[in-house]
Amino acid sequence: MKGNMKIVIARHGAPEVLETTTGFAPLPKSGEVRVKVIAAGVGYSDVMAQRGGYPLAPKPPFTPGYDFSGIVDKVGEDVQGLNHGDHVVALNPFFGCYSEYLCIPAEFLVPYPKHLDPAKVCSLVLNYLTAYCILHKKANIKPDQTILVHSAAGGVGSALIQLARLTGVKIYGTASLAKHEIVKDLGAIPIDYKSKDFTDVIKSDYPQGIDAAFDSIGGINLRRTYKVVKPGGTVVSYGFAGNDFGGLSNMILGVVQIALLNMIPDQKIVKMCALPAESKKNINWYREALSLLVKLLEEEQINPIVGEQIPLKEAYKAHELLESGTVSGKIVLRC
Repeated sequence: MKGNMKIVIARHGAPEVLETTTGFAPLPKSGEVRVKVIAAGVGYSDVMAQRGGYPLAPKPPFTPGYDFSGIVDKVGEDVQGLNHGDHVVALNPFFGCYSEYLCIPAEFLVPYPKHLDPAKVCSLVLNYLTAYCILHKKANIKPDQTILVHSAAGGVGSALIQLARLTGVKIYGTASLAKHEIVKDLGAIPIDYKSKDFTDVIKSDYPQGIDAAFDSIGGINLRRTYKVVKPGGTVVSYGFAGNDFGGLSNMILGVVQIALLNMIPDQKIVKMCALPAESKKNINWYREALSLLVKLLEEEQINPIVGEQIPLKEAYKAHELLESGTVSGKIVLRC
């Protein structure tokens, strides 16, 4: 039996509630594959789960983590097309990626060339797959359109800009002043949300409004974002974090808010994107989209920003950094 170190949240609270535990590596069931995790992604959903504000998280004790890259370690019965030693990447819609080993249904695994950086490959999953879903499945953006991206230097924000550039759109991105050079280098026009009102900036350049806008904050920010989109345009909400680590009430209010905005007779459309649900609902879309993103990475058409790489046993440091908001791009745990 192989040993297995993983991170467990036994109670909600500050980052120090993340505990390191050891045990035996799990055995794959029929249709599953055991993967030796190389890199596990850290997302804001993990921080909200740690704080007790993520309604989709399991009840404690649980292991957080939605995304990973790794190597096939053991193949269960009735699994075809995957072999020991294959490099794979996946979204694990059931959580549990902060672990040296994990078992996952084979259908979620997508192969990747072993010469690619596993941290960057891992960054494709939650960040770029969310961005791809937002741009092409929800907003259906087209060349020469204009869009607004909030938190433009963050994991999903930077992915949105890189993928949108491939389509040929004009991009505005909100970010703190310290991150403006990153936003410019990515290919967007930065707006300092601390010193400027983004609605004033957009309305000054586009009095009739822009084609699409993407918001992960919700509440007042979503209502203001709605105002800068022109009639017939699209707003995509992909989170209701607010300023207090989410919560069930924030999620319910967010869903109600979207429904109310869609009742306004101005032809604007507000949609939601929740990647785990999208992936489980349409596994073929998930596999095709993630395979495409791997190809774009291999061809160097996209370049994920990996802000920090932290050892698995120091996962609490990753959560501290994410809570501080000082890191650009993706934080990855080395497993």
